[in-house]
Amino acid sequence: MLRRRTLIAAATGALAAPAIARAQAQAARSYILATATIGGTYYPVGVALATLTKIRLQASRGIDMSAISSAGSGENIRLMREGQAQFAILQGLFGVYARDGSGPIQADGPQRNIRAICALWANVEHFTIRARFVQTGTIDDILNLRGRRFSMSARNSGTEFSNRFIFANLGIDPDRTFELVFQGFGPSAEAMLAGQIDGFNPGAGVPVAAITQLFARGGNEFRILEFTDEQLKKADGGTGLFTRFVIPGGTYPNLAQPINTIAQPNFLAVNANVPADDVYEITKAIFENLPFLNGIHAATREISLQNALKGIVNPVHPGAARYYAEKGVAIPEAIRPV
Repeated sequence: MLRRRTLIAAATGALAAPAIARAQAQAARSYILATATIGGTYYPVGVALATLTKIRLQASRGIDMSAISSAGSGENIRLMREGQAQFAILQGLFGVYARDGSGPIQADGPQRNIRAICALWANVEHFTIRARFVQTGTIDDILNLRGRRFSMSARNSGTEFSNRFIFANLGIDPDRTFELVFQGFGPSAEAMLAGQIDGFNPGAGVPVAAITQLFARGGNEFRILEFTDEQLKKADGGTGLFTRFVIPGGTYPNLAQPINTIAQPNFLAVNANVPADDVYEITKAIFENLPFLNGIHAATREISLQNALKGIVNPVHPGAARYYAEKGVAIPEAIRPV
C-alpha cells in the first residue's frame, strides 16, 4: 500500500510539475524596448534599462526586457503602434507629434497608445553662430544670418525636426531665411571652423562633443545664443515641452559664464496596454537603482524624481503614477493618467 501511495504521489508530482511550469511561463512577461542606432545615446541607455529590469525583476516578478536598435523616435512610435515594441525611448518633440498627430506622423493621426514613464536626460539647444553676427546675445541674433549658411543637422534627424519646430514658433521660415545645409554635428563644427557655414544647433545632452571641439579650437570666434524667458515661451509654442536649462560656466573651453538656453527631454514611453503592476515595478526599479544605471552610462545621471516629469507632455501611465504618488511627486493636470 505504501509503495502504491508513493507511486501515486510521484505520478501526481510528475503531472503537477509541467502544470506549474506552464503557469510560471504564462506569468512571465517579456517586453521589447526600442531605442535608436547603436552609435548614439539611446541604445546604450536602453540596454542599461533592460539589464536593470532583468536583474531586479525577472526572477522576482517575471518581468523581462530586451533593448533593440532602431532608426530612432519616428520608427519607435510605429513599432509601439504596431505592437512590435511595448517600451521606447522618445525625443520629447515626438511626444508632441504622437499626442497631436502632427509633424512627420500627421498621416497616422494622434497616437492614443503612448504613455510616459519618466524623463531621462535633456536635449539641450546650442544655437551657435559666429561672434561677429552677435548683437543681443539672444536667439534674436539668428536673424543676422539671413541669406547665410546654417546647418540643420542630418536630414530627417530629430535635430532637424527640433530646429524647424523652434524656428516656426519664433516666426522664422528657415527655408526662406537661410541657405540650409544638412550635415551631422561633427561635420557642422568642422564647417564652422573652415568658414563654410555661419551657424548650427547641435541639440543634445551636455557636454556636446562638437561644441567642445569648436570652442577648444575657435576660441572667441563663436557664441552660443541665449533665450530670455519670453523667447523660451515663444519657442515652446504652448506645448510645455521646452523648459529652462542653464549650461554651467566652464562646461566648454573658453566659456566661463553660464549660458541660459532651453531643453526638451528624452523620455521613456510605454504602451497604454502594459499592465499597471509591471509599469509600477519597472518605474520603482529605475528610481531605486540609479547608482546601478549611472555606472553603465553617464546620461542616466540626469534621471531624478525631482525632474521625472519635467517637459513631459504625454499622459503618465497609471503604473508610474502609482509610484509617484507613493513618493509625493505631483503630476501636472495636463498629463495625469487617462
